[in-house]
Amino acid sequence: MINTRPKAIVFDLGKVLVDFDYSIAARKIAARCSFPLDNLSRFLSQSPLLFRYETGLIGRRQFYDEICRETGFGGEFDEFGSFFADIFTPIPEMVELHARLRQAGFPSYIFSNTNDLAISHIRGNFPFFSNFDGYILSYEHGSMKPDVRLYEVVEDQTGSRGPEILYLDDRPENIATGNARGWQVILQENPAQTLAAFRESGLLK
Repeated sequence: MINTRPKAIVFDLGKVLVDFDYSIAARKIAARCSFPLDNLSRFLSQSPLLFRYETGLIGRRQFYDEICRETGFGGEFDEFGSFFADIFTPIPEMVELHARLRQAGFPSYIFSNTNDLAISHIRGNFPFFSNFDGYILSYEHGSMKPDVRLYEVVEDQTGSRGPEILYLDDRPENIATGNARGWQVILQENPAQTLAAFRESGLLK
């Protein structure tokens, strides 16, 4: 709910500004490894290995090496990186929303549980990604949402506190931590509802 005009608007990335589907990567990787396709998508998206990568405990090369050991993937690192990262498609309504908010003068930030292969791909392929005032990315800070330490980084980077921050995320547990800190929050269930919340608040005409 948006009750007051925020000083900073903070966007989650996956399922808010871009959609993603690990099965795209799984199909490509499975063609070069011995791991069953039915299990590979779940392994790529939910394994402790991904958590270690997205909290910066391991780098992209070690992530690749461990994927090869676990799955039998036989391709080179660059091939794996292109397979693993090319899973995103922009959500047009949300990209346009962000552009309109920028035009209206709102500072905006990305706040995401993610990894450097994904960010390199998005930065190189989706021009909208360059139009933010700052980026709070889990792998750069050693923790993942909903860990409160990462929310403190958001407050430090934005210079804002409590209701001065408006935060959009698709995961209830992440929203709950922001709400507990007094942030204004929107749980994104679909773009139409998010856009309606902005129109009802008067932040969009």
